[in-house]
Amino acid sequence: MSKDVLRAFSLAKLRVIRYNLRGNKGGEGNPMRFATIGSNFIVENFLAGARLHREFVLEAVYSRSPEKVRRLCGAWGAKRAYTSLEALAADPDIDAVYIASPNVCHAAQAIQMMRAGKHVLCEKPMALCSEELTRMYTAADENGVVLLEAMRSAHSPATAAVRQALGGLGTLRHADLSYCQYSSRYPRWQQGVVLNAFDPSMGGGALMDIGVYCVHMMVMLFGPPRAIEAKGAFLPGSIDAVGSVHAQYGGFTVDLRYSKLYDSHQLCEVAGEEGALAFGPVGAPRMVRLLPRGGRPRELGLEILPQDMYYEVRDFIALARGALGGALYRRWSCQAMQVLDAVRAQVKIDFCGHMPGEGWSLL
Repeated sequence: MSKDVLRAFSLAKLRVIRYNLRGNKGGEGNPMRFATIGSNFIVENFLAGARLHREFVLEAVYSRSPEKVRRLCGAWGAKRAYTSLEALAADPDIDAVYIASPNVCHAAQAIQMMRAGKHVLCEKPMALCSEELTRMYTAADENGVVLLEAMRSAHSPATAAVRQALGGLGTLRHADLSYCQYSSRYPRWQQGVVLNAFDPSMGGGALMDIGVYCVHMMVMLFGPPRAIEAKGAFLPGSIDAVGSVHAQYGGFTVDLRYSKLYDSHQLCEVAGEEGALAFGPVGAPRMVRLLPRGGRPRELGLEILPQDMYYEVRDFIALARGALGGALYRRWSCQAMQVLDAVRAQVKIDFCGHMPGEGWSLL
């Protein structure tokens, strides 16, 4: 094992220790009063992680459904329940809003909350296109608030370790980033029931729902590619359900693969002339393994919380307190959206139902 590889791996371990010690600082313990928008499972995952932060207070929850908002309020101890976005925006006792509504709603809801003076943590993809994203950041800047994309991998200690360890791999040659997960809603679509996840007008699909994790990881590790070649396939009258992207970085290439129709347990891998790194899963990495050329594999010991959405809450609160700079996160979100725009253009993803003959159909 080369000294460069060992040095990079040791630095990666040290960075993870420092990364985990960074939390719960700033603001002198003052509460950050949150509201949530949305009622699906990701909201509860968020709350499970957020409540670990000593400054997090759940002030209110919002859903269009009175029944769902009452359930969330009771389950998580929110002080108020809203079915009106206008009333939520007008609430002076809310400092920040976590948005986990359908993708198509993100931009309008985020801008409404930011214009009301509230910081916004918005689920991925934060917008449907670069034009929307620009309007969102403009609203944040004009109103003096923080806007952050809730991309779990961007705040994971494992991603920080991978970024640190890349320098020990020598000249990079190839990377594979994959996220394939059988959607629990797919059987309902097969029965003729179209839920939000399979309704193209909701701004979802394989690319925007899970391929976004692969794209974001690519730009976090390597920056924007020089060129891409994208392919995808649609369910008849529905979303893009599988896709792939081949990205070029000069003498280095990256392949992305994503699907909502089957499970894959393939780890991500980055290969260089001195060795390789395996890590995963791409959406929320928990393990990193070094595979040196001619040497024995070594796994980086990571202590990552089971409720790993804590890390994005920690960084978001630090941003809102002015204890952390947000330029890097903004750059990653903008670069990822530019890649998503290019993929959508090549695959012809327009958030409309595609019938056979309008593109590569799966059935």
